[in-house]
Amino acid sequence: MPKNLVIVESPAKTRTLSRFLGKDYEILATVGHIIDLPKSKIGINVDDGFKPDYQVIKGKEKVIAALKKAAKKATTIYLAPDPDREGEAIAWHVANSIDQKNSHIVRVAFNEITESAVREAINNPREIDMNKVNAQQARRVLDRIVGYTVSPFLWKTVARNLSAGRVQSVALRLICEREAEIKAFKPQEYWQITADLATKDKEKFTARLYQIDGKSVVRPTETGAKKITIGSEKEVNKYLDELKQAEFSVDSIKKTQRSRKPLPPFITSTLQQDAARVYRMSPKATMATAQKLYEGIEIGQDGPTGLITYMRTDSVRVSNEALTAVRKHIGKEYGREYLPAKPVPYGKKKSAQDAHEAIRPTYLDLPPEKVKKALTPQQFKLYSLIWNRFVASQMNPAKFDVETVDIKAGRFTFRVTAQKMVFDGFLKVYHETKEPDENGNGDKIYNLPDLTEGDPLNLVKLNSSQAFTKPPARFSEAMLVKELEADGIGRPSTYASIISTLKDRKYVESEERKLVPTELGTTVNKILVENLPDIFNVDFTANMEQDLDQIEEGAEDWVSVMRSFYDPFVKTINHLKGREKKIKESMVETTDEKCEKCGSPMVIKWGRNGRFMACSAYPECKTTRPLPGEEAQMETNEKCEKCGSPMVVKVGRFGRFLACSAYPDCKTTKAITLGIDCPRDGCKGQITEKRTRGKKIFYGCSKYPKCDFASWDPPTKKKCPECGNPYMVQKTSKRKGDFLRCPQCKHEIIESPETADTSV
Repeated sequence: MPKNLVIVESPAKTRTLSRFLGKDYEILATVGHIIDLPKSKIGINVDDGFKPDYQVIKGKEKVIAALKKAAKKATTIYLAPDPDREGEAIAWHVANSIDQKNSHIVRVAFNEITESAVREAINNPREIDMNKVNAQQARRVLDRIVGYTVSPFLWKTVARNLSAGRVQSVALRLICEREAEIKAFKPQEYWQITADLATKDKEKFTARLYQIDGKSVVRPTETGAKKITIGSEKEVNKYLDELKQAEFSVDSIKKTQRSRKPLPPFITSTLQQDAARVYRMSPKATMATAQKLYEGIEIGQDGPTGLITYMRTDSVRVSNEALTAVRKHIGKEYGREYLPAKPVPYGKKKSAQDAHEAIRPTYLDLPPEKVKKALTPQQFKLYSLIWNRFVASQMNPAKFDVETVDIKAGRFTFRVTAQKMVFDGFLKVYHETKEPDENGNGDKIYNLPDLTEGDPLNLVKLNSSQAFTKPPARFSEAMLVKELEADGIGRPSTYASIISTLKDRKYVESEERKLVPTELGTTVNKILVENLPDIFNVDFTANMEQDLDQIEEGAEDWVSVMRSFYDPFVKTINHLKGREKKIKESMVETTDEKCEKCGSPMVIKWGRNGRFMACSAYPECKTTRPLPGEEAQMETNEKCEKCGSPMVVKVGRFGRFLACSAYPDCKTTKAITLGIDCPRDGCKGQITEKRTRGKKIFYGCSKYPKCDFASWDPPTKKKCPECGNPYMVQKTSKRKGDFLRCPQCKHEIIESPETADTSV
């Protein structure tokens, strides 16, 4: 009988840990949090030191009962949730829930799921770090107070069922402000000149105009005292006429050698950025895939193997054992010339918590190609990215010979630069993928002929091209993560959820892989920024993150930090009370249209289903209609089965449905299906999206009440590979991201939304 109990978060770890620790240890999983604040109320006693009203999460009663039962038989209880603030809080909640006075309860943290790391942690347990617990508790309480206080303000000023988040709303502000910059941007014209030149041996190359009278030729955004912009066709033609008469010759040749150093191993933010740029993986999908690689993959007969270290980290630190292993690998696989004399050091950022190592492979004898067959395509891509970046980070720099040639033509100077790689170094393993700059420019490498200073050159052709300055680019998900990290907003565990939340709330949409604020998102941001500017701004949010770090380090008391925030926050909220009606009225837009019933002007208002047109004489006249053009946008290709008119999408009290466009002459309606057949035997219905009276979405059969099939989670067409159930449901969690689960056997598949076979 096991004498020890190890409690982890994820069931995926249990088999791996059982293999490492043997029969003397029982491994159980909490499956995430077991305790949380109530959903139905704020759950914070502000007057009693911000005491949280923690409650058992619905459905976790059986989990707690199983933990208590196992704890009674255990001599030592090892609390091993994930090694971060949230994991520390889970460990604390578990300890309080099982409350075994006769057992020795300790905390262990696994930075990687390898036998050596697991045994090292078990042999060196510690107490629960209450500073980490309090930092997480402060964040949870802070977010709850902001969300439960500001969201009702949005209900009264914009529409019901909207919500505000302390960090997400600041991210929304960044996106909206960028969009405002783009709309306000006025392009400026500029011209560029290049010359096609030839040597006496008729070898051709191209050079660009670099200087006029010693002043650098630049775009309008780069102007300065020693810079010049060619701003019109008239101006460029004047220069071209002058250049046609000039004599071209080589003025100077400068040869240098440039080194390009490798980048440090991945941290959470850089992994999300690279995965998005290289493989178009969303931060959410990246973290779900990385979680699986960390917890363990079945790569052989010995059970799951953890392939990477913990993936929520802001540190580039690497253990000495890992450095020794990777240096041995580099020397063996690539040769001594690729191996630096000493390990390559990387400095940490001031804001880094440095609680965990960088993201790296756990076994250097398991390269990506060796385990490819055991991985999904997405897992293989991400594992390869992590592997290559880590190995490259400890390799010698790449070296280039650079030749810069300046060419004189009267008062004009042209320049051409050639670059030749002489040693590939770390580039043999890893190439960083960068976002293009706002003008789409990239490095251009020319093959130059042999040139000597003073050589005359023949002008073959002059080229001029018109261009316009471009507005700042919209944020991609990778760019937003980079911006959030640079501003000190959020932490490694929050980047993916921030973006997911903004999308789920319909505050932003993706267009060509860029984040664009919706009309709703722009309105919510406007209300929050105008009325709560001191709360929803970058500096306040970044400073609060620093306060949370101070709590974790034991330098600040969490209750004192909460009090310093709460008092001015409540004062601001109280100041807004009574002004909601006035603010809501300020959102009303006048139009030139007249009410068809009473002739009063029509206005645009916000309602629970978005913007609509209403008669300004309300409540005397209650005429409403969709915005112009919106009815056409909601028209479908489906025809009414009774009169043949197009069917249109409408929204009712129980969600969206199809209605005949000939209403009120024809009142035909039908449910919108997901294109998935009802899984009940013999039923010929289709799955439809429905809503309860409380507005909660669920999925049911179109043949109701003849068929009572219903599911809270969106069904998919994917058949369960484990038990053969005809459908799986789409689930999401903070830890796993998007995944599929069989409702019958509970088999799970980590699968991103892009690859899942769903019609939702």
